[in-house]
Amino acid sequence: MAELFPLILIIVAPLSVHAGVFTSLFGVFNEAEAETPAVVTTDSPSDVKLLSSRLNPDTKAALGGGDVIVDEGALVSNGPFGADTFADESLSAGEISVYVVREGDSLSQIAEMFGVTTNTILWANDISKATAIQPGDSLVILPIVGVRHVIKSGDTLSTIAKKYEADAEEILSYNQLSSADELIVGETIIIPGGNMHQAAPKRTTKTTTVAPTKTVGTAVSSAGFSHPLPGSVRTQGIHGYNAVDLAAPVGTPIRAAADGEVIVARSGGWNGGYGNYVVVKHSNGAQTLYAHMSSNTVGVGATVGAGEVVGYVGMTGRSTGAHLHFEVRGAANPF
Repeated sequence: MAELFPLILIIVAPLSVHAGVFTSLFGVFNEAEAETPAVVTTDSPSDVKLLSSRLNPDTKAALGGGDVIVDEGALVSNGPFGADTFADESLSAGEISVYVVREGDSLSQIAEMFGVTTNTILWANDISKATAIQPGDSLVILPIVGVRHVIKSGDTLSTIAKKYEADAEEILSYNQLSSADELIVGETIIIPGGNMHQAAPKRTTKTTTVAPTKTVGTAVSSAGFSHPLPGSVRTQGIHGYNAVDLAAPVGTPIRAAADGEVIVARSGGWNGGYGNYVVVKHSNGAQTLYAHMSSNTVGVGATVGAGEVVGYVGMTGRSTGAHLHFEVRGAANPF
């Protein structure tokens, strides 16, 4: 029997390894090995993933600087700057806007936002150089009405100003020229507020000059505007940016043409030729502007009613006599 024992082991051993008999016979038990799950094999090598990349659940982890989030398909800045303070409306209707300078802004960036030149902003805000703006400054963005003029041989500042019925000092200021000697033949300058009479076709019929018109009472126009200066004399019809000039003695009260909110109130300075002026924005989106005033009686953010006094007739800015320069932007000027 002892001689047969080795032979039995040789036959039984392979079977015991596969069935676990060997370990039970000899009492050998490894707890770690017993808990190891069995390896499942497959005949299809394509079912086995050898290497696979780990997906990062945070898709913004690699972004630098201010966060950028996607809001219904639009990229929205969520970085260090706050919300823009300028109006969303287009400037196509000549709308005047006010922009509050933020940290890191440059004048060229602001000009690009509003589709104007840096000189337009400098000129309208009495700023001498682009680096003069500071965070917190309120800038009036005034779409310029003017004429481009290519300087020709023989041109002088006075002849150019006379040709376009403009102001010589205003031309120098807007084009950042220190003197008339800086005019260079071939260069283009902007004539702010210039009138291009020479562009009009020649007429064979006789034209008549419209006499100054006396305005009386507080009649309301078809556009819903009441007269800003009752009893005044209209000395100039539509010119500049949809404006009329209404003459009256210095100190005559100027009244809001309709209910609205004051968005600009500038006192002191040239202010693009307007001098002391106020801009009121109305509920229909139109804006009315009152310029050359001796003084303003309302400030930015004030709510005014139709007929409420906003200032008094004066001669500030580009003015050759006491009058109100009254503009309507975004609607017809009925006066």
